[in-house]
Amino acid sequence: MAMAQTPATARAAAHATARATHSVEYAYLRAVPRVELGESVNVGVLVYCQARDFLACATWLDPDRVRALDPAADIEGLAAALGAISRICRGGEHAGQAGEISIGQRFRWLTAPRSAVLQPGPVHLGLCCEPEETLHRLSVG
Repeated sequence: MAMAQTPATARAAAHATARATHSVEYAYLRAVPRVELGESVNVGVLVYCQARDFLACATWLDPDRVRALDPAADIEGLAAALGAISRICRGGEHAGQAGEISIGQRFRWLTAPRSAVLQPGPVHLGLCCEPEETLHRLSVG
């Protein structure tokens, strides 16, 4: 059952849509210390905006939360993998071969499904005015 929009909410929605001029894609990064169990904790987010030529990530690694899923989790390995993802987002020679491809290709590569201790979640779509603000909003929860 759809709820009726009031004129005020319709204006607010139209204003937000008018301001949100760029499509954006994002995916959370998940630590899955025991892949066979599938339990995960979010440790970062990737944001890609083709129109703004923007690819960036924000990462946060809470060792206590990861160790709650697996006391023997390789925290240093997770931190190194998150650092590599940050370098790949920035591109350039410090990112290795992945840094040489387009940002769209890098986003697709980073969000490709994999069975590893660090996994991307599903890609979500949205609209934004500034992808940097979207990255900040998604990273602070």
